[in-house]
Amino acid sequence: MSERVSFAPEGEFRDDVAAAYEEVGGALRVLLPRACLNHVGSTSVPGSLTKGDLDICVLVSAAAFADADEALARTYARNEGSDRTPAFSAFVAAAHGVDVGIQLVIEGSADDVFVAWRDLLNTNAELRAEYDALKRRFEGAPMDDYRAAKSAFIERHLRA
Repeated sequence: MSERVSFAPEGEFRDDVAAAYEEVGGALRVLLPRACLNHVGSTSVPGSLTKGDLDICVLVSAAAFADADEALARTYARNEGSDRTPAFSAFVAAAHGVDVGIQLVIEGSADDVFVAWRDLLNTNAELRAEYDALKRRFEGAPMDDYRAAKSAFIERHLRA
């Protein structure tokens, strides 16, 4: 049986997500002191619907990517359900009862979209409402179906 997706208002997770960000973000700052960390994903968009997980985008230079990838791989499990490219790697963790996704990205690469997407959702209420409507349509649906629709939605709006 495939994993099903479920959403709730971001505010229900805010305190636990903030605590998880402090813990995991602190560890990442020690591990990768030159990286730029950003809380991204729906828990970084007040009032949005979310699965309740924390996403942290770790931006590094192209020259630092391989070493950062190795350092993260020694500390965190790779997210085997995520694509891996020469400019992007994903890892998973957990803290304070929150699933944490760590996205390592070369700054300025084609994969460097996480902060732009967060900022777009935080400044465009109409887009955020449309994104939340997409989530409502996929409530209880297979996670893979939701992820495919979400990716297409994000790509379409970032290209616009």
